[in-house]
Amino acid sequence: MLLAVLIFLVVIAMTIWLVGLTVVSVTEEMYMHVFKKPIYVHFYPNRQDLTDAEASILRRAFPFYNNLSEKHQGYFRHRVARFIKKHEFVGKEGFVITDEVRVMVAATAVMLTFGMRRYLFEIVDKIIVYPSVYLSTITNEYHKGEFNPRHRAVVFSWEDFKSGFDANDNLNLGLHEFAHVVHYHGTQNEDSSAILFARMYKRITSEVRGATRQQLIDSNYFRIYAYTNDFEFLAVLVEHYFETPDQFKQEHPKLYRNVELMLNHRHA
Repeated sequence: MLLAVLIFLVVIAMTIWLVGLTVVSVTEEMYMHVFKKPIYVHFYPNRQDLTDAEASILRRAFPFYNNLSEKHQGYFRHRVARFIKKHEFVGKEGFVITDEVRVMVAATAVMLTFGMRRYLFEIVDKIIVYPSVYLSTITNEYHKGEFNPRHRAVVFSWEDFKSGFDANDNLNLGLHEFAHVVHYHGTQNEDSSAILFARMYKRITSEVRGATRQQLIDSNYFRIYAYTNDFEFLAVLVEHYFETPDQFKQEHPKLYRNVELMLNHRHA
């Protein structure tokens, strides 16, 4: 008799839990439909932090972090610490992985996903870093960087990764490759951030057709490589959004707004 009662209570508890999840899911879906953003983004019951040395790298080399409020800087450091803990960093051809490498790579990924609740992607478990351009084992050609979902890896030439932060020239290798990761995640998953991403990405690709596409090409704002395919177009959009946001907004305000919504991020 006691066993039957326990089973009954477990079934009731599981039913309530499942109903609760459904209610929360439906509520957030309605909220996202109206407000074009998730109900919440940042919630960290067990917040982690960087070492003083790691945090000093952020302050010295990452303007995005310095422009955040103190509260959001804490959220940012937590995400960077979690990213570093989750991913294996592998140096190739004698390249030595340092705190600067880990922090800068992690901070770039976190910057791109800072408006998303889910910021750690299961498709990637390692970051591979070469000292400079390398011969890709996938294409047998020399690359500066690549995202390889089959091997669950993002690969960088450190020389080219670093140069992406030297000037706001809309060439940022880190943002470009992590944009491919976000793109892949956003079209393969159904969490709130992925849903919003997929919706806005679909809107962007449907709007950037025909005459509109030609107008973009004629504007010469986006480099011609952007029009290779939809994946590259998105990655180049992300580079421009973070590197020259004011110019982007002025020249292509509607497209700029769609990218804002896609990333759930607004520049200060």
